[in-house]
Amino acid sequence: QVRLVESGGGLVQAGGSLRLSCVVSGRALTAVNMAWFRQAPGKDREFVAGLTWRASTRYADSVKGRFTISRDNARKTVLLQMNSLKDEDTAVYSCATKDVRAVSISRDPNEYVFWGQGTQVTVSS
Repeated sequence: QVRLVESGGGLVQAGGSLRLSCVVSGRALTAVNMAWFRQAPGKDREFVAGLTWRASTRYADSVKGRFTISRDNARKTVLLQMNSLKDEDTAVYSCATKDVRAVSISRDPNEYVFWGQGTQVTVSS
């Protein structure tokens, strides 16, 4: 059974930084693709960043240059470093996995099988 547990959310001022963590149990990070999504109130869930089993990355245009996805294989943790945060980054952030190895990173949340419970990120101006 795959389990994903996020942490690291909180309240931060605009321009600040946060680092989110997603601890994965039940799978090795070298065996699956991983991704971060976010959902703001009244909006659809949107893709933020993804990481293939080979550690290739993909980012949404809105976060490119500000966010960095990475992983710590030994700790089975996927990280999302978020810098230069803006008001519009406020959302619940969730990590997810398709539970497969794939060359490409899907931006469609419907293709992801396992999800964490989410962690709230609030950016104040």
